[in-house]
Amino acid sequence: ECSVCGKQPVNFYLLITVLCALQFPLLSKSNHMQKLVQKASEDNCDEINMVDFPGGPNAFEICAKFCYGMAVTLNAYNVVAARCAAEYLEMTEDVDRGNLIFKIEVFLNSSIFHSWKDSIIVLRTAKSLLPWSENLKIVGRCIDSIASKTSVDPANITWSYTYNRKLSVQDKIVGDSMKLQEKIESVPKDWWVEDICELEIDLYKRVMTAVKSKGRMDGAVIGEALKTYAVRWLPDSVDALVSGVHSWRNKLLVETIACLLPSDNGVGCSCSFLLKLLKVAVLAGIDDSSKEDLVKRISLKLHEASVKDLLIPARSPQTTLYDVGMVQSIVNQYMTHEQRSQDVEPGKSAGFVLEHGSLLSVGKLIDGYLGEIAHDPNLSLTSFIDLSCSVSELARPVHDGLYKAIDIYLKCRSIQA
Repeated sequence: ECSVCGKQPVNFYLLITVLCALQFPLLSKSNHMQKLVQKASEDNCDEINMVDFPGGPNAFEICAKFCYGMAVTLNAYNVVAARCAAEYLEMTEDVDRGNLIFKIEVFLNSSIFHSWKDSIIVLRTAKSLLPWSENLKIVGRCIDSIASKTSVDPANITWSYTYNRKLSVQDKIVGDSMKLQEKIESVPKDWWVEDICELEIDLYKRVMTAVKSKGRMDGAVIGEALKTYAVRWLPDSVDALVSGVHSWRNKLLVETIACLLPSDNGVGCSCSFLLKLLKVAVLAGIDDSSKEDLVKRISLKLHEASVKDLLIPARSPQTTLYDVGMVQSIVNQYMTHEQRSQDVEPGKSAGFVLEHGSLLSVGKLIDGYLGEIAHDPNLSLTSFIDLSCSVSELARPVHDGLYKAIDIYLKCRSIQA
């Protein structure tokens, strides 16, 4: 019985015997087989070896069936393996007109790359056939196909756009009978987001980079895509985030999402999502540049945050429960940005600032945060005072929240004493 292994040499003695009996149809279409048989003959050897055959036995079977004129069924799940195997066997037009490589390329270009679903399936299967699939540009062509389709006008979407999840009846696209306005409403701008969540992080990064490079995707949609991917793959618990088993993957995932964030000063992502990324970034120990970028983005939208969002767990050697220094850095950057805005508009009055609301929201947010961290026995007085003084007087027209936080801080210390 003949077997094909992707890593070990394969004994094809019995197979060659059968081929000889059938007048060598496989040899007539495979330049590589011809060279192997010729070398075996010159060496007076009765076997040939195929090392690192891509695609395994199933891919070889497709090639063999094609050579013997048998029906071959290609689909999104086996076409990459078949293409790599055909390349290995050198089944080119120079050997025989209408050979397998040509046939598969026609199928890829006329069918696979025109299909949203199939492009994603092929891209996922191509991962296990590296570097063959990369060298044959299958990966690159899939990525370009997917990225191009994400920017199609939703009004023109006719394929199933959520094949990874079931649709409710009202969400389904019913085709030409649907009125244009109804069709537009049924297909959201982020119709493609969930489907690409199944891609591994390296392929996902390349797809999203291609989507962004085309410059036709709204930042809010890109932000939603990144949020959906993070929710799909990041664990919920702190213990799972820092566990040795997945810590490297979590670190890579956060670094990747951070570098893919839209360059729109944070408009495309909510402050809550950015703060969740920062929490994971701190726990996973990602590089300082990525954390600094997140801090800058968060500072631009700090007025949207909640106290719960700011409760970033501290890591050793910090002794406090929460990373107060990180919040201090965010507030400092926010106030710097606010000051620059006032400098740009020197005619802006204090009354206008108060009416604007965002500064007031930040003042209220920090007082609430101080009240929360005041319970921590390891919080130093210096840290408490520094953070309380980091917001301007304009942000705190009334001091009730601050007085409450101070009261909590002092009561906790008196109990300890």
